[in-house]
Formats: sequence, C-alpha cells, structure tokens
Amino acid sequence: MATMIWMQEITKLYRLGEITLPVLRGIDLAIEEGEYIAIMGPSGSGKSTLMNLLGCLDRPTSGNYILEGRNLTTLDNGKLAHIRNQRIGFVFQQFNLLPRSTALENVMLPMIYANIPKQKRRQQAIQALTRVGLGEHMFHRPSQLSGGQQQRVAIARALVNRPALVLADEPTGALDTKTSQEVIDLLTELNQQRITIIIVTHSPEVAAQTKRVIRVQDGLIM
Repeated sequence: MATMIWMQEITKLYRLGEITLPVLRGIDLAIEEGEYIAIMGPSGSGKSTLMNLLGCLDRPTSGNYILEGRNLTTLDNGKLAHIRNQRIGFVFQQFNLLPRSTALENVMLPMIYANIPKQKRRQQAIQALTRVGLGEHMFHRPSQLSGGQQQRVAIARALVNRPALVLADEPTGALDTKTSQEVIDLLTELNQQRITIIIVTHSPEVAAQTKRVIRVQDGLIM
C-alpha cells in the first residue's frame, strides 16, 4: 500500500487576545491508502482540530501535511478548496442536508462546485444513492427520511465526486444503536472497496470495528 497521508511535526496554536492556546503540539502521522481508522480522545484533546486539518478545513501553524504526495501546507485557499471538493468526502453528525431539496439534489450539490455538467451530475448522484441503498428514495426530502436514511444521503454526497478519502465526524452521534450499526456497516463495506475512511468518534463500539485506533490526548498522538 502507498502512503496517502503523511503529517510531520504538525502544530496548531490559537491566539485569544494575548493568550496563545496550543491545541496540537507536534503530530506525526502516516496513513496508508485503504486504511479504516478511528480517531478517539477526550473533549479538548485536539482530535477535532486534527480532523479539520486532515480535511483541509483549517491550516496548521507549523509542520507539513502531505496528501497523495502533495504538500498542502504551501497551497493557497483556492487550491485547498479544490482538493476538498475533489479528493475528500465529509460526513457529519448532523447530516447538514438542505431541507427543501430532495436527496438527489443534496447529493448533486458538490458536483455543482466542481462544474460537472448537469446530466452527468444527475447520473453520478443516482449511482451514489443506489450505492448506499437509497435508489428508491432519491426524490424524498430530508423530512421524509429517517435519521439513518438522512445519514446515508450524507454518505452518498461524500462519495459522489469519488474521493480518495472520507472523513466522518461522529457519524453515529445523532442515531440510535440499531441505525448506528447500519451506518458503520455501510462505512465498513465502502472501506472494503478500498476507500480510505477516518472516523472521529467517542464510541468504543464504533472504534472497535475499524482496523486501527489513533488516540489523541493533550494535542499529541498517544
């Protein structure tokens, strides 16, 4: 397997007036293509900040972040936005679906930003929804779907641009036990198709179903 992610001495400092708050204190991390990883840690440990850096939603204060052989710490905001859209899919705890749009329209949204022609957007969105078992619900709005179905729409949206990496931030946090397991089963199935998946979770049960657990505490990987 090739190395997909390589972080070298990553730090992140936040400045609150005259106070400097170190959140990440020197992260070294390598992740191979096709891995299935859980990131765990107590509140305030730095795991969410690490997730934001992995997803190019924030920049490190120092260090290097290399994704698929490219050093992202030197790129401007426009190029980072392009990488987020093309190479990284996001799944969040609260689904973040547009309430007045159908499942199909929600899944098509990332492709609008990628300037993909409308007919191709529709075709790829249908394929993504079918892939997550929602082919028969593509014209339903979020209010017509269960929590688990809404999260499947969010996963389809994350997959529609065929990313190399999927980042899931507490993807089961708003779901009951049975529905949570269904979502994790889906993510496991996607990983078996060689998609690299990283889950931030507080749940030992969720983490136990991944292939590697990264524990963050006091801004360091333990």
